[in-house]
Amino acid sequence: MPDYSFELAARDAGYRHVCGIDEAGRGPLSGPVVAAACVLEPGTEIPGLNDSKKLTPKNRDLLYDLVIERATDFAVGFATPEEVDRINILNATMLAMRRAIAALKEPADYALVDGNCIRDYPIPARAIIKGDSLSMSVAAASILAKVTRDRLCLEDDRQYPMYGFAKHKGYGTAEHIAALRTYGPCPIHRKTFLKFLDN
Repeated sequence: MPDYSFELAARDAGYRHVCGIDEAGRGPLSGPVVAAACVLEPGTEIPGLNDSKKLTPKNRDLLYDLVIERATDFAVGFATPEEVDRINILNATMLAMRRAIAALKEPADYALVDGNCIRDYPIPARAIIKGDSLSMSVAAASILAKVTRDRLCLEDDRQYPMYGFAKHKGYGTAEHIAALRTYGPCPIHRKTFLKFLDN
């Protein structure tokens, strides 16, 4: 289970506003990449908080409300499908993360980032592989990013019901690919992710 070891180490190094960063939506064929930044005061209790991928949708929704209630600060950033197509998915992910950091109410001075890549960050940062399973603030960010993106997919489903976004959340399932072959892409699809349709 995640704890505050990384946050406390950053505090010991002199940093005071330490945020966890995670993203949701790198793999789907549609929609934005969503990143979240979250600051938790070490010791803040959020029972059951863990990597969002290990939780049920119902538990993620419950934890989302707890994180919003108990976080010292939080923000969400996006990179659009058009930006994904223009600058590639890795750069778009980094862009969404930078936007999340910039949207915090109080500027962060250090970031704990899920994964193994840090690029063009505006503040000192540490990449943590499986950080959403190890750091409380990163786990909280993973919940915020995942729930935000899933809720966007429900809105997408209402606008484009023929694709089934509410069910597959934009991932390349057989159902989604069949709909793409029938209807073609819609405005929220990532065109660079659909080259298989040319085959």
